Amino acid sequence: MQHLAIIPDGNRRWAKKNKLKSILGHKKGLDAFDIAVKFCLKNNIKYLSIYIFSLENFNRSEEEKKYLFDLLIELVVENVSKFIKQRVRVRFLGNKDYFPQKVKPAIERMEKETAYLDKLNLNFLFCYGAKNEIVNAVKQLATKVKNGILDVEDIDEESISKSLWTTGIPDPDLIIRTSNRFRLSNFLLYQAAYSEIKVIDCYWPEITENHLEECCKDFKNIQRNFGK
Repeated sequence: MQHLAIIPDGNRRWAKKNKLKSILGHKKGLDAFDIAVKFCLKNNIKYLSIYIFSLENFNRSEEEKKYLFDLLIELVVENVSKFIKQRVRVRFLGNKDYFPQKVKPAIERMEKETAYLDKLNLNFLFCYGAKNEIVNAVKQLATKVKNGILDVEDIDEESISKSLWTTGIPDPDLIIRTSNRFRLSNFLLYQAAYSEIKVIDCYWPEITENHLEECCKDFKNIQRNFGK
C-alpha cells in the first residue's frame, strides 16, 4: 500500500460520551493524528491523507470554527520541528479561496519548511469538498478549451486528474472511516473510484495502532482486480 486516506469522524460524539464540551473532542483527536503518522512511517506508507475540515463544516457555530482554526495553528506550531525530524512533507489540499486569513501564515510555514522532505507525504484536506474540487477542475479544462490551449477530444482521465487538487498524488488504496458511519462525506470522490473502504466502530480519538494494523491486514488479503 502506498496511500492511506482517513475520514476521522466522531470527535464531538466522543466528547459527549465522556461528558465533555463537544469542541474538546477535537483537541483529543490531535493525539490520533500522531498515531496515524507514526503508523505510516513505521509501515513505509508514502502517502497519508486526512480530512480535517470540509466546506460543509463552515456551517458549524462560530465558536467551534474559531476553536478548530486555533487548534490548526497549534498543530503547526507544535509539530513542524517534529515533522522535519521525521522527514514528513505536509500539504494542505482544498479550496484556498476559503482558507481563513488567520491560519494562512501557519499553513504556509508548514508547507514551506517541509517541502523538501520525502519519507511521508502528509496531506491535510482543509476547506475541502470533492464536488467543489471536480467543479474547479471542469472550469480549468473549460477555460483551456475556450482559449484554444486544449481540444475537447483531448480531455481524458489523466487531464482531469492533473486538474484536481491532488495532482501528482496517487489515488488512495484504502480509505478508513471511524465512528461506524458508512459514507464518504464528499471526500475524494473522483480519487476513490477503486479504493477499498474500511469502517471502524470507534470514535476518532479512540483509534489505536491496532485498529490501523487490522485495517491494513484486511486490505492485504483483498484481491484487487480493478474490474478485470
